[in-house]
Amino acid sequence: MRNRCLFLAAFGFIALMGCNVGPRYARPPIAAPAAYRGADDQAIANADKESLGDRQWSAVFRQPELQELIRTALADNYDLRIAAERILEQQAQVRITHAQEFPTVSVGGTGAGATIPSSVSSSISSPLSFGSFNISAAWSPDFWGLYRKQTEAARDQLLAQTWAQRAVRMTLIEQVVMNYIQLRALDEQLAITRRTLDARRESVDLTKSLESAGSVPLSDLRQAEELLYTATAQVPVLEQQIQQGENEMQLLLGHQPGPVRHTDETALAPVPEDLPAGLPSQLLERRPDIQQAEAQLKAANAQVGVARAQFFPQVSISASAGLGGDRLSSLFVLSSRTIYGIGSITQPIFEGGRIRGQYELSKRQQEELVLNYQKTINTALHDVSNALIAVNKQRAARQQQQRLVAAAQDATRLARMRYQGGAASYLEVLTNDTNLFTAQLSLAAAQQTEALTLVQLYSALGGGWKDEGAASPAPSHR
Repeated sequence: MRNRCLFLAAFGFIALMGCNVGPRYARPPIAAPAAYRGADDQAIANADKESLGDRQWSAVFRQPELQELIRTALADNYDLRIAAERILEQQAQVRITHAQEFPTVSVGGTGAGATIPSSVSSSISSPLSFGSFNISAAWSPDFWGLYRKQTEAARDQLLAQTWAQRAVRMTLIEQVVMNYIQLRALDEQLAITRRTLDARRESVDLTKSLESAGSVPLSDLRQAEELLYTATAQVPVLEQQIQQGENEMQLLLGHQPGPVRHTDETALAPVPEDLPAGLPSQLLERRPDIQQAEAQLKAANAQVGVARAQFFPQVSISASAGLGGDRLSSLFVLSSRTIYGIGSITQPIFEGGRIRGQYELSKRQQEELVLNYQKTINTALHDVSNALIAVNKQRAARQQQQRLVAAAQDATRLARMRYQGGAASYLEVLTNDTNLFTAQLSLAAAQQTEALTLVQLYSALGGGWKDEGAASPAPSHR
């Protein structure tokens, strides 16, 4: 009978230790669409195949000097290094929180002694001494899962911090590529401007010769000079933008201001067609911001359990043992030992609504993070849809701009021929030349915008945060 009572007591103790009053986490229901809005028929047909977001960044952005810039940024960028330090900080916080579940043990000792000179008292023949040694332990059994839930919340926050670091990595790659494409577009605009300058200088020289011979009025020369100075004024503006863009790139690289290489002519190449987007449901597992939002939601769910456990009695157990004596030789004599234990139990009766308020606060914070999680998913779907639409529409816009440049070049050629033959005024040359210059600059801008759509789509699909060795190489996009 005695053994049965001991067994039941032990079983009841273990059952209490396993009690966990917090709610179990369940992912909020999400109705993902069957396909992304903006995806073409080919992309929808291949939705169940590999997504662009699953590919390594080095397989998407193939320019060697761009890859070198990305690798440098991943190694030296301050935001990424700060995010990595935050992960280490949270790992330490998990260890601190988890330590609450275990007993604490401490040891200590005291000692005192004095030697009194014989000249003071001849009756004391030995020094006065006293010593003690003690060991103590304390433990708060986690009957209601208070400490376990706190540890669970800390681990979920660690997971959220890990996904936050991956989101920083993904954003960093996006920023480096976008900055590089912008620099290449500015290079192209500067080259167009300098070619235009060469042509307009020749036009000014020709018009000056005709005006000196009396074949054309002085106004034609002044109009030719206007065209020249319009182009020359663009050069310092473009050079300023290029140098400032290089400084921005160096900031992303974690370096001080200075020049960077940006010479690859394929950076503004047309975006390939039929880019695979994958299934929208896969986005929940691939996007770092969605994973971070869910980890934060899990941590809030655990905090509800922490608040709920505060309603139940809190038990603490402590024990101490010690030895003492008036001399070192008797310090470890068993007859001098002192052993005692203390246990306490605390049950809040009146807290002015603090515990209830804390519980309600944790519930409201959990509901807020449910909404934040759902909003993050909708935002991700929105990003992918907009990126797919931009890929298709910007391709069409760039194609039309190319046709416009071709027409403007022919119109300018015909206007110059008519002017040299005396069939047209210089105003017609001026108008057509201005239109051509503007169309060429607009084409470079259109090429930049189209190239950026690939970067935006890759980032919207959650690509770029994985390490380069995490998957096999994929076909090139450029």
